[in-house]
Amino acid sequence: MFKTLVNAFKIEQLRKRIFYTFWIVIVVRLGCQLPIPGIDVAKVQEYLQSVVGSSYSFIDSFTGGSFLSMSVFALSVTPYITSSIIMQLLTIAIPALEEMHRDGEDGRKKIQKITRYVSIALAIIESSGLALGFSRQGALGQTNFFTVLTIIVTLTAGSTIIMWLGERISDKGIGNGISIILLINIVSRMPSDFADLYQMFVSGKDLVQAVVAVAIIVFVVIGTTILVILLQDAERRIPVQYSKKLQGRKLAGAQSSYIPLKVNTAGVIPIIFAASLLSIPSIFINLFSIQAGTTWQKILQGLNQNYWFNPEYPWASVGLLVYIALNIIFAYFYTSITFNPMEVANNMKKSGGFIPGIRPGKPTQDYLNKILNYIVLIGVIGLLIVALIPIFFNGWFKANVSFGGTSLIIIVGVILETMKQLESQMLVRNYSGFLND
Repeated sequence: MFKTLVNAFKIEQLRKRIFYTFWIVIVVRLGCQLPIPGIDVAKVQEYLQSVVGSSYSFIDSFTGGSFLSMSVFALSVTPYITSSIIMQLLTIAIPALEEMHRDGEDGRKKIQKITRYVSIALAIIESSGLALGFSRQGALGQTNFFTVLTIIVTLTAGSTIIMWLGERISDKGIGNGISIILLINIVSRMPSDFADLYQMFVSGKDLVQAVVAVAIIVFVVIGTTILVILLQDAERRIPVQYSKKLQGRKLAGAQSSYIPLKVNTAGVIPIIFAASLLSIPSIFINLFSIQAGTTWQKILQGLNQNYWFNPEYPWASVGLLVYIALNIIFAYFYTSITFNPMEVANNMKKSGGFIPGIRPGKPTQDYLNKILNYIVLIGVIGLLIVALIPIFFNGWFKANVSFGGTSLIIIVGVILETMKQLESQMLVRNYSGFLND
């Protein structure tokens, strides 16, 4: 990885792309520090934590700390990510979008354009909800129409600018624009998280306790990172054999290939979906003012991640079981709409390909379904282990940090994908130089 980055700096064109990306990242981080005028940050943070509940640290990590501080870029890339997921689901459900997706580059550009409009619409809806909530809680300096409108326009404009900057990185930078911004936001929160861990478990403790605490923290972080890397790179390769074909007057020799099926086929989508659904109870508690101590209040609190693995709240394990079930359901659901075994089997049959020992057509489809169901289960188990490690330490040891298994999966995935893109760009550059010579 380090060698790839060093070699990229040796090529002038790639060096310019890297510096272009760097300056955009600086602009993003500066925007995350600019507060929205006319709001009381302390009251806003209190309101957001009461409404969003345990998900506030998750959202704050994605926005680089700008969500709780309510900066210009408070919404960050979250509307765009939500819009992309919605469009991906609608592409399967709506035939017109599916046909557009199959039209190649032109179709994808049209879908990308629709995604931008949906992102702006979601940003307007989210910023309107936040602004109205702030006004009801008295978190605004002056509660009037102009102040509310200013917050809505500022948050929507900030989200749109972030989306535009991400696309500039994709076009003129090193690629993966939105993912790069998301990566920088997550990484920017890690120093303060480690500082909090230091104050909680190391500062003021005797030497032995401090050393043990540091060793455990380092072991958990490194171990989780290694597990994430293995989970991201793991794949099941299904061999495919292609029969001989008549080309002109000659028979072309048989070729062998394989179908790579990633173990973590759904990525972090199941965790994002599950966390979003489980944040709804906290909103209901705030909106309907459910009294403390009631049965409904305990049930809703049980779905809050802050109570999981906490010895004082054993009944909260029900929420943990719901979380696990949601992740498994969403993993299978998302995989089913992104990988179609029937389509793969038909394409193999048309091109003269077959899996050794498996007949083409329906038997191939059934075989792919069987393998896919098996590896999706393995993938979601690995994903749950990574996601639950920080939740366990939060509940058992009160080690509350904004980054966790989901953040590490995103960090590792974006870094690996970016390095692959740099390597491919260097490879194209070498080919171009060879052809020009």
